Amino acid sequence: MSQAIYYINQNSSALIGSIPEQAINIPTGDVLNKETLLTSLAKVGSFPSYFSHNWDSAWDCLTDSDIKYLKIYLNEVEKINTEDFNVFKRIVEDAYNDFGKPQLWIIVASND
Repeated sequence: MSQAIYYINQNSSALIGSIPEQAINIPTGDVLNKETLLTSLAKVGSFPSYFSHNWDSAWDCLTDSDIKYLKIYLNEVEKINTEDFNVFKRIVEDAYNDFGKPQLWIIVASND
């Protein structure tokens, strides 16, 4: 696969089936912002104790980790801080461009 981020409609079961089994789910809760993204990523990625809960530290820990695949479901999110989410996606994309990992699947709710 040649890109870092994939968007999948929640009702596209064939596409959801293409997400690697090893993909680690990043839990979001009701609000998606810097705090929830960094906290959840650190937890599921088993980031080391020196993780500083900032974007630079997230990139460092993500690229030092063995994580190859991530997924995030947005169907239960009620409020998204788009600036924070865009920074998160840029971090994943930059890590992928520099190290070939991780790939991120974003599953969005359908209006159907």
